This record gives sequence, structure tokens and C-alpha cells, in this order.
Amino acid sequence: MANQFYWQLPTSGDARYGNATRQRRGEASDPNYPVFGNGVTDPRRNAFSYFDYIHQVTKAADLSGFNGIFIPDNPDGEEPWIVAGYVARSTQRLKLLTQFDASRGSAVYAAKNAVSFQRYTGGRFAWHITEGSQDERIRKQLGDFVPKQDILARIDEFITVAKGVLTTFPFNFVGRFFEVQDGGFQGPLSERQVPSIYLGGNSTEQLELSAKHADVHVLDAVEHDAIAQQIAAYRQIAQGRAVDFALRIDVLARETREEALEDAKRFLNQTEAAIPADDSPLLWPGFSEQHTGAKASLIGSYDEVATALAAYAHLGVTQFVLAAVPHFEEAYRVGTHVLPLVRQLTNPAQKQAA
Repeated sequence: MANQFYWQLPTSGDARYGNATRQRRGEASDPNYPVFGNGVTDPRRNAFSYFDYIHQVTKAADLSGFNGIFIPDNPDGEEPWIVAGYVARSTQRLKLLTQFDASRGSAVYAAKNAVSFQRYTGGRFAWHITEGSQDERIRKQLGDFVPKQDILARIDEFITVAKGVLTTFPFNFVGRFFEVQDGGFQGPLSERQVPSIYLGGNSTEQLELSAKHADVHVLDAVEHDAIAQQIAAYRQIAQGRAVDFALRIDVLARETREEALEDAKRFLNQTEAAIPADDSPLLWPGFSEQHTGAKASLIGSYDEVATALAAYAHLGVTQFVLAAVPHFEEAYRVGTHVLPLVRQLTNPAQKQAA
């Protein structure tokens, strides 16, 4: 199967070339705020919103050859399900990988939302279910008071109930967190496709949950040897259950390695990130994590980045969740210069450019 590539949407802010600090790009909610910097304003004012910008990033991903978009969940960002609904009509092809955590409420209500998404997108909706913030204070601010040790059990029940009402009538379930009596959908809502389920994590408990429910297990960006070990550990726990592996990783790719390193150092200076600008590694931990959430970035020439991504694919990674700052311009750059190289290295029949 050919590799699948997702481009991340900036649901909680982006940046501009020459100014890597986080901002609500394209939105001037304060009429006195100089959008582009002191002395330079945006004549569009509030006629152009941040959702318009997200729409532009989606179209850029579509036009530059990505297979889908990843819509991340951030406590300070836009609601991922709303964003998914907003951008769904702007593309007839991209898969909508939508991140959320199981504290959002009723699994039955979430399943019904999924039915509508699947119906009007032709089955392109997918769930990336997370444990939410690791900060208990933030979780309580969002109304989630379930003890941390119970979160995985709640996700287990959430998925069980959601799958049940989507595929079975009548459906009955009694658990610790959810209860359904004679549930399930009928009529046009019945027998609908369950969204592809993406889960992540490296602990034994997380791997067991993923092995039970996931269609795709999401890996954080680490070196190739570590990815190989994680895939092997997962397969041992899954005991033959088929699952795909996705890698969430940022990229900063340029025509030459020197150009990429120069842009990387400028990014670090502008964001005042406490990360050493080491020229030697291709994989930089934490490089743009505060902007995108990815644990590491590949930084190098187009050939170097493509070769590294292809090496992950040869280890068993079949899907890639990519991002770069700024998301709009970089979608075209990565889609035009990197993806065709990766596809050629992993599947020579798909070597065409976007």
C-alpha cells in the first residue's frame, strides 16, 4: 500500500516568514492591532478571519499532493470538530484526521456526529483520540475531573460504545463511565462506517488499548532505531492484529542543507527557544514543538529529508503527519519538493510531482 501523508492545520496560531513568533495569522480582532508589525497594517481588517487562513492551508495541502489533513486539539486553539466541518466542503479528496479526547462528553453523541461527517464527506472522517492534557490543572479547567489513572479505561469504553451504536441495534452497555440501553442508529443513520481510529503512546497500557481498538497507532518522532523497537514492541502485544503505523514529525526542508540550517537558526532566534542549534543531526528534538506539538523535526535538504522519511517507511511506517511553520507556504514546499521524492523511494510508480 502506498504511503499516506497528512498536513497539519494550525488550529492554535501560526507564524510568518521573517517572524516566527506565534500569532493569529490574518486576523485583526483589535482594529488598533498592527497585524504585520509596527507601522504595517492589514487593509482587509476583520474581513479576513483566521478560519479563512485555515481554509487556505487546507487548499494548499490538497493542491500540493497530500492525502489528508490533521486537525490537532489544543486547549487554546479552535475546536477540531468545528474546523473539520468548516474545511470539509473545500476538498472532495482529503481525509479529515480530527484529534480530540474522550472527555468531550457522550460517546453516543460523538458517534452521531461521526455519522453526519461520514455521510457528507463520503467516509473521509477519522478520529485521533488522545488522553488530553497531561497537566491536571488544564484538564480541570476544561471540566474533566476523571482521575488520571482512569483515562485509558474511559477511552476504552468510549470507543466500545461509539462502535456499538454505529454498527449494532439494539445496543446495550453498562460500564464505569458510559451506559446505553437499547441504543443504536436506525434509518439513514444506521450501518454507517466507523471512523478510522488513531491512538498513540508507548506505555504497556497504551499499547494494549491501541492493540485492542486502533486502526492506526501514532508514533512520536524519534530516531530510526527507536521507531523500529517501538513497532516491534507493539506487534508483540498486538499478537497478529493488523494495524498501520503513523509518524508525527515536523520538517524543515530546503534545496541545500546549509539553507535549511540557516532558516532553522533564524527560527530559534525569533522564538527564543532554548534549543542548541547543532548542525550535525538531521533530527532535532523539540525544534518546533511549541508551535505544532510534534516532538522532533527533520531539518536538511529535500533529498536528506525525503531519504529519512523513506527510511521510516521501510521500518513499517505507512502514514506521516507532517507540519512546518508557516503552515501555508510550507505545505506547497513540502508537497512539491519532498513528497514526490519519498514516493519515488518507497514506490517508484508514484514519483510524479504534485
